Amino acid sequence: MPDQMGSELLARQMVNEGVEDLFYIMGGPIIEAAGFAAEHGIRTIDCRHEQGAAMAAHGYARVKRLPGVCMAASGPATTNLLTGVANAYLDGVPMVALGGAAAFSSFERDDFQEYDQLAMAVPVTRWASRVTHSARMPEFFNLAYREAQGPKPGPTYLDLPGDTLYQQSDDETVWFPDAAAARSRPGADPDQVKEAIELLSRAERPIILTGTGIFWSDASAELREFVETSGIPFYTTPQGRGVVPEDHDLCFIAARSKAFREADVALVVGTRLNFVVGSGLPPRWAPDLKVIHVDTDPTEIGHNKEATVGMVADAKRALVALTAAAKEAGLKGPTDWIADLRESDDNRRQQSLEQAHSSTVPIHPLRLADEVVQRMDRDAVVCVDGNATLAFARQYIPSYAEGGRLNPGPNGCMGVGLPYVLGAKAAAPERQVIGFVGDGSFLMNVQEIDTMVRHNLPGTIVISNNAGWTAGTNDTPGRPLGYGQRYEDIAVALGGHGEHVTKPEEIGPAIERAMESGLPAVVNVEVEQHAMPGQARFGGYSATLSR
Repeated sequence: MPDQMGSELLARQMVNEGVEDLFYIMGGPIIEAAGFAAEHGIRTIDCRHEQGAAMAAHGYARVKRLPGVCMAASGPATTNLLTGVANAYLDGVPMVALGGAAAFSSFERDDFQEYDQLAMAVPVTRWASRVTHSARMPEFFNLAYREAQGPKPGPTYLDLPGDTLYQQSDDETVWFPDAAAARSRPGADPDQVKEAIELLSRAERPIILTGTGIFWSDASAELREFVETSGIPFYTTPQGRGVVPEDHDLCFIAARSKAFREADVALVVGTRLNFVVGSGLPPRWAPDLKVIHVDTDPTEIGHNKEATVGMVADAKRALVALTAAAKEAGLKGPTDWIADLRESDDNRRQQSLEQAHSSTVPIHPLRLADEVVQRMDRDAVVCVDGNATLAFARQYIPSYAEGGRLNPGPNGCMGVGLPYVLGAKAAAPERQVIGFVGDGSFLMNVQEIDTMVRHNLPGTIVISNNAGWTAGTNDTPGRPLGYGQRYEDIAVALGGHGEHVTKPEEIGPAIERAMESGLPAVVNVEVEQHAMPGQARFGGYSATLSR
């Protein structure tokens, strides 16, 4: 085979790794890389902003269970990727970001767009490097793809200088590594498994808490078997929802605060004890809480909260071992505890139902959430974005299937909703994809509706429009946005479908028309601007006025 440019060698290795889709924007010096990727059978989805491309790759990975891949031109194009890359970093999502760069041969000569993109990427990636010779392009992409799927998944970055991309190499001198092998699954220590089951057997108020480690480990079936074997109530982190359907008999979401506050033993599998779950500490948890923590990353064991049993193990293998041990021990969750949680869950749900079935105008946000729930498929992917919108969705919209809930994650990054819908629909075109977003966050990446139209990715975006950045009163500085904007008209102007709703009885028919349109669609629903959701305060501060 004749000499080939680094750009084509990169494309060929992407195919070797099984990459099917690439999110990018054209430009130098990566334009040939995008062209070769398309020639080699990869679908190239050209977005309207690099931030949108990175966030779409993030959403794609969360549904596909494979690294999303995004690419940008040099300079500001690559720095535009960084917000999306940082979001994936804090969210623990595997992604490969490729950034074009100034020619390596011109470094330190003040070349066009010459600055150290690699140094910028290092703090927000699991691994980052620069390719300095075209012949090593396949090897470095293989490294990036493997590192993204390591014991602690996350984004990686490859800096691609222009001369390296255009440099040609003799094909016979190029090493094309085999596709990244499936990662090894460390098993659980039998003594620790026995100790964990003994601790759960003695517990009066045990719970199970899981995170997205269940999804990345493909351990949904194993989790469900352990739940049903042990009879212990289960909870998940917001991003890990749906791994067991939330209409399960041992799921008491509305009693989450009570369960955390009163639990005496928590089996924590595949999630960090970070601020999202109150770090496992008082006042959100009991001071004498005992933790059984299962994670592939040893640095997470004992982080923030001491683990009584700390198991460095893969979620799937650990749950198989725990289930076998639970069966042998005859482990069963305390019936009084389950009845107590069920009663609390029923009472809290009843309070929500009163608002969800309200016919008041302005529309209560939970009425809008209820209309969405009534039209959701069980395997729907719901992409949530915003401030109050996120809290109302967490409170009311259930998840029944894994990979079915995407939200701003630990970074609290607004503007992700639309790109997530784009990425999720690209990853799973057969699944219903719904965006449930606030009016403020909607406009941050609204341009990606055009991307969805051009690439025939028909998600439905439902805007919970409370005329402001947050819920609450308009004396909060910078809060008001008003109801005057016609966000749905943007969708129509870009080739999609749009609806505007002000009355409760209009919501359902409008959502149905949007879903049936076969187009990317926006349903702009005006809701009560002062309705406040019940939510835990994150980060030790509030976005609403407190003085």
